[in-house]
Amino acid sequence: MEKIGKYDVIRELGRGATSTVFLAHDSFADRDVAVKLAFPEVLKDPERGKLYSHLFLNEASLAGKLNQPHIVQIYDAVVEENLAYIVMEYVPGGTLEDFCDPAKLLPVERAVEIIFKCTRALDSAFRLGITHRDIKPANILLAESDARGFSGDIKISDFGAALTAGTDRTQVSGIGSPAYMSPQQVKEQPLDHRTDIYSLGVVMYQMLTGQLPFQASTNYNMVYQIIHLAPTPPGQLRHDLPPALEAIVQKAMAKDLDDRYATWEEFAHDLAQAVRNKQLQARQDEFADTEKFDTLRALPFFAGFSDVEIWEVLRFSRWDKVTPGDVIMRDGEKGDFFCFLAEGELKVTKGGKILNLLTAGDCFGEMAVIAGGHKTRGADVVALTQAKIVTVKGEALHKASETCRMHFYQSFLEVLASRLALANARLAAF
Repeated sequence: MEKIGKYDVIRELGRGATSTVFLAHDSFADRDVAVKLAFPEVLKDPERGKLYSHLFLNEASLAGKLNQPHIVQIYDAVVEENLAYIVMEYVPGGTLEDFCDPAKLLPVERAVEIIFKCTRALDSAFRLGITHRDIKPANILLAESDARGFSGDIKISDFGAALTAGTDRTQVSGIGSPAYMSPQQVKEQPLDHRTDIYSLGVVMYQMLTGQLPFQASTNYNMVYQIIHLAPTPPGQLRHDLPPALEAIVQKAMAKDLDDRYATWEEFAHDLAQAVRNKQLQARQDEFADTEKFDTLRALPFFAGFSDVEIWEVLRFSRWDKVTPGDVIMRDGEKGDFFCFLAEGELKVTKGGKILNLLTAGDCFGEMAVIAGGHKTRGADVVALTQAKIVTVKGEALHKASETCRMHFYQSFLEVLASRLALANARLAAF
């Protein structure tokens, strides 16, 4: 394809279920633009055609109205029976989706900055009577410097599903991405800006933890969770997360409208306060993410894990430094966590007698978790030297991805088999 209307096509940027986005050049304005072109077969479809023509018309109607630095500008639009396209500002840095990957999470301060900019953009839209209704990482675009050095701006795109106060145009239901929908949206209740506040809370949750608050194999199960279940607190998935941010995410995602932020100003204020009060600083003893990754990657226990799964473990594990004499586990206590020794030496004792010495790479305490947290510890584990301990709670493991859990249990079996072989060898020596 060489041209779309008066625009010279340069290359394809992306393709979705209903449209293709092209990079094109507007020779009249002498600027590069992004052109979203609907598939002709979609427009002709007797069921979907009317819906998607409506979405294109809806977005086209906002041309020139949303003049805000963090909202993608719409320059031109054509919506006809067999042709529909929208010409908009070209934003070269891709989408926020990449930085919701557990292996690519942004620093906390940067994530907060992006969410703050989103609140200002959506507040501007709200003041014009516009509710987006489809806030998700794929609709938050990054300036080129953002993608490379995390120093540029964001742009919110795709207002096709937006509600506009006072319009005579029929508003369609069932629009949006289920994982990011508010309880009010999935129940098809009347909506206002607070549904966008909820959706942005989900995006923030994902940016901080690397996973969605609710995950399901069907839309029905997803809807049930959104309406009835509480998400795992983000601090349980990322142990270095400042409590102030956890509170902000939870308030933005409150199921009851009365418990949720009432305005974008309130949401933005709490984000700004967290930054101003330096509540985003990690603990002084916190290890760098790269150090954590390299440490786990080198441990034999994690040999079968993919890099993405290693990053996932990094997010839900706790890292601590201990000094000689510190007790990590106590005989007789119920256990709801297990540990890895990343560095140093530990001793395992029972009644004052040394049973074993643990060195870097050893896993310990896993039997209590395998037994569902009901099994009591059978010995004390005490630090002999300065040591680094990686702790994983049983609850966090149960909520990890399926493949991550599978690799954990495979490695547990290998650890137990190795211990059994060692015990048999010792018995044979007597």
